[in-house]
Amino acid sequence: MRMSEEQVPSGIPAEEWAATPASVRQLVLALMQMNEQLRERIGKLEERLNQNSQNSSKSPSSDGPNKPVRPPEAASARRRGGQPGHEGHTRLLKASEEVDFIVDARPTSCSRCGALLLGDDPSPERRQVTEVPRVEPEITEYRRHSLCCMACGVVTTVEWPGEMPSGSFGPRVQAVVGYLSGRMSLSQRDIAEGMAALYHVEMAVGSIPAVQAAVSEALAKPVEAAQQYIQQQPAVNVDETGWRQENKRAWLWLAATPLVAIFLVMKTRGAQGVHSLLGDKFNGIVGSDRWSAYNWLDPKRRQLCWAHLIRDFRKLVERGGESAHIGEKLLTQAKELFHLWQRVRDGTLTRTDFAAEAEPIRTKVHQLLLEGTELEHPQTRQTCHNLLKVEDALWTFVTVDDVEPTNNLAERSLRRAVLWRKRSFGTQSKAGSTFVARILTTVTTLRMQRRDVLDFLTEACAAANSQQTHPSLLPVAPAT
Repeated sequence: MRMSEEQVPSGIPAEEWAATPASVRQLVLALMQMNEQLRERIGKLEERLNQNSQNSSKSPSSDGPNKPVRPPEAASARRRGGQPGHEGHTRLLKASEEVDFIVDARPTSCSRCGALLLGDDPSPERRQVTEVPRVEPEITEYRRHSLCCMACGVVTTVEWPGEMPSGSFGPRVQAVVGYLSGRMSLSQRDIAEGMAALYHVEMAVGSIPAVQAAVSEALAKPVEAAQQYIQQQPAVNVDETGWRQENKRAWLWLAATPLVAIFLVMKTRGAQGVHSLLGDKFNGIVGSDRWSAYNWLDPKRRQLCWAHLIRDFRKLVERGGESAHIGEKLLTQAKELFHLWQRVRDGTLTRTDFAAEAEPIRTKVHQLLLEGTELEHPQTRQTCHNLLKVEDALWTFVTVDDVEPTNNLAERSLRRAVLWRKRSFGTQSKAGSTFVARILTTVTTLRMQRRDVLDFLTEACAAANSQQTHPSLLPVAPAT
Protein backbone atom coordinates (compact mmCIF):
# COMPACT_ATOMS: atom_id res chain seq x y z
CA MET A 1 0.00 0.00 0.00
CA ARG A 2 1.46 3.38 -1.04
CA MET A 3 2.00 5.92 1.77
CA SER A 4 1.81 9.70 1.46
CA GLU A 5 4.33 12.07 3.04
CA GLU A 6 1.72 13.14 5.57
CA GLN A 7 1.43 9.59 6.94
CA VAL A 8 3.88 8.83 9.75
CA PRO A 9 5.55 5.41 9.47
CA SER A 10 5.07 3.20 12.49
CA GLY A 11 7.91 3.36 15.02
CA ILE A 12 8.92 6.94 14.13
CA PRO A 13 7.83 9.82 16.42
CA ALA A 14 5.64 12.36 14.63
CA GLU A 15 7.93 15.26 15.62
CA GLU A 16 11.00 13.60 14.13
CA TRP A 17 9.11 12.74 10.96
CA ALA A 18 7.89 16.32 10.58
CA ALA A 19 11.46 17.59 11.05
CA THR A 20 12.85 15.21 8.45
CA PRO A 21 13.66 16.83 5.07
CA ALA A 22 11.11 16.09 2.34
CA SER A 23 13.70 14.35 0.14
CA VAL A 24 14.60 11.97 2.96
CA ARG A 25 10.93 11.29 3.69
CA GLN A 26 10.34 10.41 0.05
CA LEU A 27 13.32 8.07 0.08
CA VAL A 28 12.18 6.38 3.30
CA LEU A 29 8.66 5.90 1.95
CA ALA A 30 10.01 4.53 -1.34
CA LEU A 31 12.25 2.08 0.51
CA MET A 32 9.40 0.99 2.78
CA GLN A 33 7.16 0.42 -0.22
CA MET A 34 9.90 -1.56 -1.97
CA ASN A 35 10.46 -3.59 1.19
CA GLU A 36 6.74 -4.42 1.39
CA GLN A 37 6.70 -5.49 -2.26
CA LEU A 38 9.76 -7.67 -1.75
CA ARG A 39 8.25 -9.29 1.36
CA GLU A 40 5.09 -10.06 -0.57
CA ARG A 41 7.09 -11.49 -3.47
CA ILE A 42 9.25 -13.61 -1.14
CA GLY A 43 6.10 -14.91 0.54
CA LYS A 44 4.65 -15.97 -2.81
CA LEU A 45 7.89 -17.66 -3.85
CA GLU A 46 8.20 -19.51 -0.53
CA GLU A 47 4.60 -20.65 -0.85
CA ARG A 48 5.26 -21.97 -4.35
CA LEU A 49 8.40 -23.70 -3.11
CA ASN A 50 6.41 -25.44 -0.37
CA GLN A 51 3.64 -26.66 -2.66
CA ASN A 52 3.00 -30.40 -2.61
CA SER A 53 0.16 -32.82 -3.28
CA GLN A 54 -1.44 -32.06 0.09
CA ASN A 55 -1.83 -28.30 -0.39
CA SER A 56 -2.06 -27.88 -4.18
CA SER A 57 -3.11 -29.66 -7.34
CA LYS A 58 0.36 -31.15 -7.84
CA SER A 59 0.51 -34.91 -8.20
CA PRO A 60 1.97 -37.10 -5.40
CA SER A 61 4.75 -38.21 -7.77
CA SER A 62 6.03 -34.62 -7.86
CA ASP A 63 6.46 -34.40 -4.09
CA GLY A 64 10.06 -33.87 -3.03
CA PRO A 65 11.85 -35.38 -0.04
CA ASN A 66 11.04 -32.31 2.07
CA LYS A 67 7.28 -32.73 1.90
CA PRO A 68 5.86 -32.48 5.43
CA VAL A 69 4.76 -35.81 6.82
CA ARG A 70 1.22 -36.03 8.10
CA PRO A 71 1.00 -36.77 11.81
CA PRO A 72 0.53 -40.49 12.43
CA GLU A 73 -2.99 -41.65 13.09
CA ALA A 74 -3.89 -43.31 16.34
CA ALA A 75 -2.87 -46.96 16.39
CA SER A 76 -5.73 -49.30 15.59
CA ALA A 77 -6.58 -52.25 17.77
CA ARG A 78 -7.08 -54.37 14.69
CA ARG A 79 -4.26 -56.60 13.57
CA ARG A 80 -2.97 -56.61 10.01
CA GLY A 81 -4.60 -58.69 7.30
CA GLY A 82 -8.08 -60.13 7.07
CA GLN A 83 -10.25 -59.70 10.11
CA PRO A 84 -12.23 -62.50 11.81
CA GLY A 85 -15.40 -63.17 9.88
CA HIS A 86 -14.05 -61.63 6.68
CA GLU A 87 -15.31 -63.47 3.60
CA GLY A 88 -12.36 -64.72 1.61
CA HIS A 89 -11.98 -64.30 -2.15
CA THR A 90 -10.59 -67.46 -3.72
CA ARG A 91 -10.37 -68.36 -7.37
CA LEU A 92 -13.60 -70.10 -8.36
CA LEU A 93 -13.43 -73.43 -10.15
CA LYS A 94 -14.81 -73.61 -13.67
CA ALA A 95 -17.63 -76.01 -14.46
CA SER A 96 -16.50 -79.39 -15.81
CA GLU A 97 -17.90 -78.61 -19.26
CA GLU A 98 -15.62 -75.54 -19.45
CA VAL A 99 -12.48 -77.59 -18.76
CA ASP A 100 -10.39 -78.59 -21.77
CA PHE A 101 -8.45 -81.45 -20.22
CA ILE A 102 -9.06 -83.65 -17.16
CA VAL A 103 -6.28 -85.60 -15.48
CA ASP A 104 -7.51 -88.21 -12.96
CA ALA A 105 -5.05 -89.37 -10.30
CA ARG A 106 -6.33 -92.55 -8.62
CA PRO A 107 -4.62 -94.70 -6.00
CA THR A 108 -3.98 -98.26 -7.17
CA SER A 109 -3.27 -99.91 -3.82
CA CYS A 110 -4.20 -99.48 -0.17
CA SER A 111 -1.75 -97.30 1.71
CA ARG A 112 -2.08 -99.61 4.76
CA CYS A 113 -2.24 -103.22 3.55
CA GLY A 114 -1.35 -102.87 -0.14
CA ALA A 115 -4.58 -104.45 -1.42
CA LEU A 116 -5.75 -103.57 -4.95
CA LEU A 117 -8.12 -100.62 -5.05
CA LEU A 118 -11.03 -100.46 -7.53
CA GLY A 119 -13.99 -98.14 -8.07
CA ASP A 120 -14.42 -94.41 -8.43
CA ASP A 121 -14.49 -91.44 -6.06
CA PRO A 122 -17.82 -89.59 -6.55
CA SER A 123 -16.42 -86.35 -5.05
CA PRO A 124 -12.71 -86.10 -5.88
CA GLU A 125 -10.66 -83.15 -4.70
CA ARG A 126 -10.36 -80.70 -7.59
CA ARG A 127 -7.63 -78.32 -8.60
CA GLN A 128 -7.49 -76.38 -11.84
CA VAL A 129 -4.43 -74.96 -13.60
CA THR A 130 -4.87 -72.33 -16.30
CA GLU A 131 -2.34 -72.20 -19.12
CA VAL A 132 -1.99 -69.98 -22.16
CA PRO A 133 -1.25 -71.93 -25.34
CA ARG A 134 1.41 -70.75 -27.73
CA VAL A 135 -0.27 -68.33 -30.10
CA GLU A 136 0.47 -68.71 -33.77
CA PRO A 137 -1.01 -66.11 -36.11
CA GLU A 138 -3.41 -67.16 -38.87
CA ILE A 139 -2.30 -65.86 -42.25
CA THR A 140 -4.90 -65.58 -44.98
CA GLU A 141 -3.70 -65.05 -48.53
CA TYR A 142 -6.15 -63.35 -50.88
CA ARG A 143 -5.68 -64.05 -54.59
CA ARG A 144 -7.36 -61.90 -57.20
CA HIS A 145 -7.53 -63.50 -60.61
CA SER A 146 -7.70 -61.93 -64.05
CA LEU A 147 -9.15 -63.93 -66.94
CA CYS A 148 -9.22 -63.25 -70.63
CA CYS A 149 -12.54 -63.56 -72.50
CA MET A 150 -12.34 -66.22 -75.24
CA ALA A 151 -15.01 -64.36 -77.25
CA CYS A 152 -13.79 -60.72 -77.29
CA GLY A 153 -10.35 -60.88 -75.76
CA VAL A 154 -11.04 -58.45 -72.91
CA VAL A 155 -9.21 -59.21 -69.65
CA THR A 156 -11.52 -59.02 -66.61
CA THR A 157 -10.19 -58.71 -63.05
CA VAL A 158 -12.43 -59.56 -60.13
CA GLU A 159 -12.85 -57.18 -57.18
CA TRP A 160 -11.13 -58.00 -53.91
CA PRO A 161 -13.43 -59.72 -51.38
CA GLY A 162 -15.40 -57.22 -49.29
CA GLU A 163 -14.28 -58.73 -45.97
CA MET A 164 -10.58 -58.29 -46.80
CA PRO A 165 -8.91 -55.67 -44.56
CA SER A 166 -7.43 -52.69 -46.34
CA GLY A 167 -3.98 -53.20 -44.81
CA SER A 168 -1.79 -56.15 -43.94
CA PHE A 169 -3.34 -56.89 -40.55
CA GLY A 170 -6.76 -58.19 -39.58
CA PRO A 171 -9.21 -56.59 -37.14
CA ARG A 172 -8.02 -58.49 -34.05
CA VAL A 173 -4.39 -57.52 -34.68
CA GLN A 174 -5.55 -53.93 -35.06
CA ALA A 175 -7.54 -54.26 -31.84
CA VAL A 176 -4.55 -55.61 -29.90
CA VAL A 177 -2.39 -52.70 -31.10
CA GLY A 178 -5.12 -50.29 -30.01
CA TYR A 179 -5.39 -52.01 -26.62
CA LEU A 180 -1.64 -51.96 -26.02
CA SER A 181 -1.63 -48.25 -26.88
CA GLY A 182 -4.75 -47.03 -25.16
CA ARG A 183 -4.82 -49.26 -22.11
CA MET A 184 -1.20 -50.27 -21.54
CA SER A 185 0.24 -46.94 -22.78
CA LEU A 186 3.07 -48.74 -24.58
CA SER A 187 5.37 -46.98 -27.01
CA GLN A 188 5.32 -47.98 -30.66
CA ARG A 189 8.61 -49.83 -30.26
CA ASP A 190 7.27 -51.73 -27.23
CA ILE A 191 4.09 -52.59 -29.13
CA ALA A 192 6.11 -54.10 -31.98
CA GLU A 193 8.16 -56.12 -29.48
CA GLY A 194 5.03 -57.23 -27.60
CA MET A 195 3.27 -58.37 -30.76
CA ALA A 196 6.29 -60.47 -31.71
CA ALA A 197 6.78 -61.97 -28.24
CA LEU A 198 3.13 -62.68 -27.39
CA TYR A 199 1.51 -63.36 -30.75
CA HIS A 200 4.48 -64.07 -33.05
CA VAL A 201 3.28 -61.32 -35.37
CA GLU A 202 6.15 -59.46 -36.97
CA MET A 203 5.39 -55.75 -37.24
CA ALA A 204 7.81 -53.02 -38.19
CA VAL A 205 7.79 -50.04 -35.85
CA GLY A 206 6.92 -47.86 -38.81
CA SER A 207 3.73 -49.83 -39.46
CA ILE A 208 2.29 -49.18 -35.97
CA PRO A 209 1.07 -45.63 -36.80
CA ALA A 210 -0.80 -46.95 -39.84
CA VAL A 211 -2.57 -49.55 -37.69
CA GLN A 212 -3.36 -46.92 -35.06
CA ALA A 213 -4.82 -44.70 -37.80
CA ALA A 214 -7.07 -47.57 -38.90
CA VAL A 215 -8.23 -48.12 -35.32
CA SER A 216 -8.85 -44.39 -34.94
CA GLU A 217 -11.03 -44.34 -38.03
CA ALA A 218 -12.96 -47.39 -36.82
CA LEU A 219 -13.74 -45.62 -33.55
CA ALA A 220 -14.80 -42.28 -35.07
CA LYS A 221 -18.57 -42.88 -35.06
CA PRO A 222 -18.78 -44.63 -31.66
CA VAL A 223 -16.79 -41.79 -30.08
CA GLU A 224 -18.93 -39.14 -31.77
CA ALA A 225 -22.06 -40.79 -30.37
CA ALA A 226 -20.43 -40.93 -26.91
CA GLN A 227 -19.73 -37.18 -26.98
CA GLN A 228 -23.35 -36.47 -27.94
CA TYR A 229 -24.42 -38.64 -25.00
CA ILE A 230 -22.17 -36.66 -22.62
CA GLN A 231 -23.60 -33.35 -23.84
CA GLN A 232 -27.11 -34.49 -22.89
CA GLN A 233 -26.37 -35.61 -19.33
CA PRO A 234 -27.64 -33.74 -16.24
CA ALA A 235 -24.23 -33.83 -14.50
CA VAL A 236 -20.69 -34.18 -15.86
CA ASN A 237 -17.24 -34.02 -14.27
CA VAL A 238 -14.62 -32.15 -16.30
CA ASP A 239 -10.85 -31.86 -16.02
CA GLU A 240 -7.84 -31.14 -18.19
CA THR A 241 -4.12 -31.88 -18.17
CA GLY A 242 -1.15 -30.66 -20.16
CA TRP A 243 -0.25 -32.35 -23.45
CA ARG A 244 2.26 -31.86 -26.27
CA GLN A 245 1.27 -31.88 -29.95
CA GLU A 246 4.00 -31.34 -32.55
CA ASN A 247 6.25 -30.18 -29.70
CA LYS A 248 3.81 -27.37 -28.88
CA ARG A 249 1.70 -26.86 -25.79
CA ALA A 250 -1.75 -28.43 -25.86
CA TRP A 251 -4.24 -29.84 -23.34
CA LEU A 252 -6.04 -33.13 -23.01
CA TRP A 253 -9.62 -32.49 -21.89
CA LEU A 254 -11.97 -35.00 -20.28
CA ALA A 255 -15.69 -35.06 -19.54
CA ALA A 256 -16.84 -38.04 -17.49
CA THR A 257 -20.04 -39.58 -16.21
CA PRO A 258 -20.21 -42.86 -14.27
CA LEU A 259 -20.65 -44.87 -17.50
CA VAL A 260 -19.17 -42.78 -20.34
CA ALA A 261 -16.03 -40.65 -20.63
CA ILE A 262 -14.94 -38.52 -23.58
CA PHE A 263 -11.42 -37.17 -24.27
CA LEU A 264 -10.34 -34.37 -26.62
CA VAL A 265 -6.90 -32.90 -27.34
CA MET A 266 -7.10 -29.13 -27.93
CA LYS A 267 -4.68 -26.23 -28.15
CA THR A 268 -6.63 -24.21 -25.60
CA ARG A 269 -7.13 -24.42 -21.87
CA GLY A 270 -9.68 -21.62 -21.87
CA ALA A 271 -13.46 -21.49 -21.93
CA GLN A 272 -13.51 -22.50 -25.60
CA GLY A 273 -12.22 -25.91 -24.55
CA VAL A 274 -15.25 -26.41 -22.29
CA HIS A 275 -17.59 -25.32 -25.09
CA SER A 276 -15.97 -27.75 -27.57
CA LEU A 277 -16.18 -30.58 -25.06
CA LEU A 278 -19.72 -30.07 -23.77
CA GLY A 279 -21.31 -28.10 -26.59
CA ASP A 280 -22.75 -24.61 -26.49
CA LYS A 281 -26.20 -25.85 -25.39
CA PHE A 282 -25.12 -27.89 -22.37
CA ASN A 283 -27.58 -27.31 -19.53
CA GLY A 284 -26.30 -29.77 -16.95
CA ILE A 285 -24.12 -29.34 -13.86
CA VAL A 286 -20.34 -29.31 -14.24
CA GLY A 287 -18.10 -30.72 -11.51
CA SER A 288 -14.60 -29.25 -11.71
CA ASP A 289 -11.77 -27.51 -9.91
CA ARG A 290 -11.53 -23.71 -9.65
CA TRP A 291 -9.76 -23.17 -12.99
CA SER A 292 -10.93 -19.92 -14.64
CA ALA A 293 -12.09 -21.66 -17.84
CA TYR A 294 -15.27 -22.66 -15.99
CA ASN A 295 -16.10 -19.20 -14.65
CA TRP A 296 -18.58 -18.49 -17.46
CA LEU A 297 -20.86 -21.10 -15.94
CA ASP A 298 -23.54 -20.02 -13.49
CA PRO A 299 -22.29 -21.06 -10.01
CA LYS A 300 -25.61 -22.85 -9.50
CA ARG A 301 -24.69 -25.08 -12.47
CA ARG A 302 -21.29 -25.96 -10.99
CA GLN A 303 -19.91 -28.14 -8.23
CA LEU A 304 -16.46 -27.18 -7.01
CA CYS A 305 -14.24 -30.06 -5.97
CA TRP A 306 -14.00 -30.24 -2.19
CA ALA A 307 -10.77 -32.23 -2.41
CA HIS A 308 -9.20 -29.15 -4.03
CA LEU A 309 -10.82 -26.89 -1.44
CA ILE A 310 -9.34 -28.93 1.39
CA ARG A 311 -5.90 -28.48 -0.16
CA ASP A 312 -6.56 -24.72 -0.31
CA PHE A 313 -7.52 -24.76 3.37
CA ARG A 314 -4.33 -26.62 4.25
CA LYS A 315 -2.39 -23.94 2.42
CA LEU A 316 -4.00 -21.34 4.67
CA VAL A 317 -2.89 -23.32 7.72
CA GLU A 318 0.70 -23.46 6.48
CA ARG A 319 0.78 -19.66 6.15
CA GLY A 320 0.50 -19.36 9.91
CA GLY A 321 -0.99 -16.52 11.91
CA GLU A 322 -4.58 -15.48 11.28
CA SER A 323 -4.62 -17.44 8.00
CA ALA A 324 -3.90 -20.64 9.93
CA HIS A 325 -6.73 -19.86 12.34
CA ILE A 326 -9.22 -19.55 9.47
CA GLY A 327 -7.78 -22.56 7.64
CA GLU A 328 -8.04 -24.86 10.65
CA LYS A 329 -11.69 -23.93 11.20
CA LEU A 330 -12.48 -24.47 7.51
CA LEU A 331 -10.83 -27.89 7.64
CA THR A 332 -12.96 -28.77 10.67
CA GLN A 333 -16.13 -27.86 8.77
CA ALA A 334 -15.00 -29.87 5.75
CA LYS A 335 -14.37 -32.90 7.94
CA GLU A 336 -17.86 -32.67 9.42
CA LEU A 337 -19.38 -32.25 5.96
CA PHE A 338 -17.71 -35.39 4.63
CA HIS A 339 -18.71 -37.32 7.73
CA LEU A 340 -22.34 -36.53 6.89
CA TRP A 341 -21.77 -37.33 3.21
CA GLN A 342 -20.37 -40.74 4.09
CA ARG A 343 -23.59 -41.45 5.99
CA VAL A 344 -25.55 -40.53 2.87
CA ARG A 345 -23.40 -42.92 0.84
CA ASP A 346 -23.88 -45.84 3.22
CA GLY A 347 -27.63 -45.21 3.57
CA THR A 348 -27.76 -44.16 7.23
CA LEU A 349 -28.75 -40.54 6.41
CA THR A 350 -31.45 -39.44 3.99
CA ARG A 351 -30.83 -36.70 1.45
CA THR A 352 -33.44 -34.50 3.15
CA ASP A 353 -31.81 -34.87 6.56
CA PHE A 354 -28.38 -34.35 5.00
CA ALA A 355 -29.47 -31.01 3.51
CA ALA A 356 -30.81 -29.92 6.90
CA GLU A 357 -27.66 -30.95 8.83
CA ALA A 358 -25.37 -29.38 6.21
CA GLU A 359 -27.02 -25.96 6.52
CA PRO A 360 -25.18 -24.95 9.74
CA ILE A 361 -21.90 -26.01 8.11
CA ARG A 362 -22.71 -23.86 5.09
CA THR A 363 -23.43 -20.88 7.32
CA LYS A 364 -20.19 -21.36 9.27
CA VAL A 365 -18.11 -21.66 6.09
CA HIS A 366 -19.67 -18.46 4.77
CA GLN A 367 -18.77 -16.62 7.98
CA LEU A 368 -15.19 -17.92 7.91
CA LEU A 369 -14.71 -16.86 4.29
CA LEU A 370 -16.01 -13.39 5.13
CA GLU A 371 -13.50 -13.19 7.99
CA GLY A 372 -10.77 -14.30 5.60
CA THR A 373 -11.44 -11.37 3.26
CA GLU A 374 -10.50 -8.96 6.07
CA LEU A 375 -7.13 -10.51 6.95
CA GLU A 376 -3.82 -8.82 6.15
CA HIS A 377 -2.38 -11.69 4.13
CA PRO A 378 -3.11 -10.79 0.46
CA GLN A 379 -3.24 -14.37 -0.86
CA THR A 380 -5.61 -15.43 1.91
CA ARG A 381 -7.87 -12.46 1.23
CA GLN A 382 -7.88 -13.27 -2.48
CA THR A 383 -8.65 -16.97 -1.94
CA CYS A 384 -11.58 -16.21 0.36
CA HIS A 385 -12.87 -13.49 -1.95
CA ASN A 386 -12.74 -15.81 -4.97
CA LEU A 387 -14.59 -18.56 -3.10
CA LEU A 388 -17.32 -16.17 -2.05
CA LYS A 389 -17.87 -15.21 -5.70
CA VAL A 390 -18.73 -18.83 -6.56
CA GLU A 391 -20.09 -19.82 -3.15
CA ASP A 392 -23.22 -21.49 -4.56
CA ALA A 393 -20.95 -23.91 -6.45
CA LEU A 394 -19.69 -25.34 -3.16
CA TRP A 395 -23.07 -26.74 -2.19
CA THR A 396 -24.77 -28.04 -5.35
CA PHE A 397 -24.26 -31.67 -4.34
CA VAL A 398 -26.22 -31.12 -1.13
CA THR A 399 -29.52 -30.67 -2.95
CA VAL A 400 -29.01 -32.22 -6.40
CA ASP A 401 -28.92 -36.00 -6.82
CA ASP A 402 -26.10 -37.68 -8.81
CA VAL A 403 -23.70 -34.79 -8.13
CA GLU A 404 -20.52 -35.69 -6.22
CA PRO A 405 -18.71 -33.28 -3.87
CA THR A 406 -15.34 -34.04 -5.50
CA ASN A 407 -13.99 -34.24 -9.02
CA ASN A 408 -12.40 -37.63 -8.34
CA LEU A 409 -14.30 -39.33 -11.18
CA ALA A 410 -12.58 -37.14 -13.77
CA GLU A 411 -9.18 -37.20 -12.05
CA ARG A 412 -9.14 -41.01 -11.84
CA SER A 413 -9.98 -41.24 -15.53
CA LEU A 414 -7.09 -38.91 -16.40
CA ARG A 415 -4.40 -40.90 -14.60
CA ARG A 416 -3.86 -43.39 -17.42
CA ALA A 417 -3.57 -40.51 -19.89
CA VAL A 418 -0.98 -38.79 -17.70
CA LEU A 419 1.13 -41.95 -17.66
CA TRP A 420 0.90 -42.11 -21.46
CA ARG A 421 2.04 -38.49 -21.73
CA LYS A 422 5.02 -39.10 -19.46
CA ARG A 423 6.15 -42.04 -21.58
CA SER A 424 5.46 -40.65 -25.04
CA PHE A 425 5.91 -36.89 -24.45
CA GLY A 426 2.69 -36.26 -26.37
CA THR A 427 1.89 -36.72 -30.05
CA GLN A 428 3.59 -35.62 -33.23
CA SER A 429 0.51 -34.77 -35.32
CA LYS A 430 -3.13 -33.83 -35.11
CA ALA A 431 -4.02 -37.31 -36.36
CA GLY A 432 -2.00 -38.79 -33.50
CA SER A 433 -3.88 -36.64 -30.99
CA THR A 434 -7.18 -37.78 -32.51
CA PHE A 435 -6.15 -41.40 -32.04
CA VAL A 436 -5.18 -40.73 -28.42
CA ALA A 437 -8.52 -39.08 -27.69
CA ARG A 438 -10.57 -41.81 -29.38
CA ILE A 439 -8.76 -44.81 -27.92
CA LEU A 440 -8.78 -43.30 -24.41
CA THR A 441 -12.50 -42.56 -24.77
CA THR A 442 -13.16 -46.14 -25.84
CA VAL A 443 -11.00 -47.92 -23.27
CA THR A 444 -12.10 -45.75 -20.34
CA THR A 445 -15.79 -46.00 -21.22
CA LEU A 446 -15.72 -49.76 -21.70
CA ARG A 447 -13.95 -50.26 -18.38
CA MET A 448 -16.58 -48.11 -16.68
CA GLN A 449 -19.26 -50.39 -18.14
CA ARG A 450 -17.21 -53.54 -17.43
CA ARG A 451 -17.30 -54.57 -21.07
CA ASP A 452 -14.61 -56.50 -22.92
CA VAL A 453 -12.27 -53.93 -24.47
CA LEU A 454 -10.52 -56.24 -26.93
CA ASP A 455 -13.76 -57.72 -28.26
CA PHE A 456 -15.21 -54.25 -28.82
CA LEU A 457 -12.10 -53.02 -30.63
CA THR A 458 -12.10 -56.14 -32.80
CA GLU A 459 -15.78 -55.67 -33.66
CA ALA A 460 -15.24 -51.99 -34.48
CA CYS A 461 -12.25 -52.71 -36.75
CA ALA A 462 -14.12 -55.54 -38.50
CA ALA A 463 -17.13 -53.29 -39.05
CA ALA A 464 -14.92 -50.58 -40.54
CA ASN A 465 -13.27 -53.09 -42.91
CA SER A 466 -16.60 -54.44 -44.19
CA GLN A 467 -18.67 -51.23 -43.99
CA GLN A 468 -20.98 -52.77 -41.40
CA THR A 469 -22.81 -51.09 -38.52
CA HIS A 470 -20.31 -49.95 -35.89
CA PRO A 471 -20.71 -51.07 -32.24
CA SER A 472 -21.92 -48.58 -29.64
CA LEU A 473 -20.16 -47.18 -26.58
CA LEU A 474 -23.44 -46.06 -25.02
CA PRO A 475 -24.58 -47.89 -21.91
CA VAL A 476 -27.33 -50.44 -22.39
CA ALA A 477 -30.35 -49.98 -20.15
CA PRO A 478 -30.92 -53.02 -17.91
CA ALA A 479 -33.76 -55.29 -19.00
CA THR A 480 -36.97 -54.93 -17.01
